[in-house]
Amino acid sequence: MPTRLYSHSASPRIESDSEFLTAFRDFEFDRDYPVDVCEQSACHWTPIDVCQMAAGWLIEKPGMRVLDIGCGPGKFCAIGATTTLGHFTGVEQRGRLVKAAREMLARHRIARVEIVHGNITAVSFDAFDAFYLFNPFEENILPMLQIDHEVEMEPQLYDDYTLHVQTQLERKPLGTRVVTYYGSCAEVPECYACVKTAYDGTLKLWVKTRVEVEEEEPGPCRFPHLI
Repeated sequence: MPTRLYSHSASPRIESDSEFLTAFRDFEFDRDYPVDVCEQSACHWTPIDVCQMAAGWLIEKPGMRVLDIGCGPGKFCAIGATTTLGHFTGVEQRGRLVKAAREMLARHRIARVEIVHGNITAVSFDAFDAFYLFNPFEENILPMLQIDHEVEMEPQLYDDYTLHVQTQLERKPLGTRVVTYYGSCAEVPECYACVKTAYDGTLKLWVKTRVEVEEEEPGPCRFPHLI
């Protein structure tokens, strides 16, 4: 969860000159959303500079397809599509955020972005090359992170969603890239290695470096005379 927060009811408080442009650009971008969505940005939506870096890490060549898991109002997808040559799909289960995302994309005519209204467990990872997660499931176990009461929140859902993402990522080929921002990163399987970090370690790039080998049931001995 980000620690640098500011109110959208007034200009952001700038802690240093180096933060001025980033904070101002986020403030202006977020004001394009409905008020209730804008007010949640400092805590829940990825800052523009982080979006740009994350998208750059994920897109190795034109045409790569990125899935944003729990995309909210589509901020990461919009920035990613306008700063890289990748295709971005966001999945979001809250209807009001899907509506805000689609309206923002249409208003600014941003191409190569699709926002899917649904649950991550209904999305196949087969169509995607890379993945982005901004702490999407921890609101189920940390009430202070809960966005709203539109969808069910249960600790068991944290386990279910995390296991689903782990399983799907394990099936992806070697070299698959995942970027996480904040959170425990429990969704990332052990066959992925963290190869790059930024923003005091809150932004991480993971790459699948090995294949998990399932243990096989012992079969009949091929050389029984040696037993």
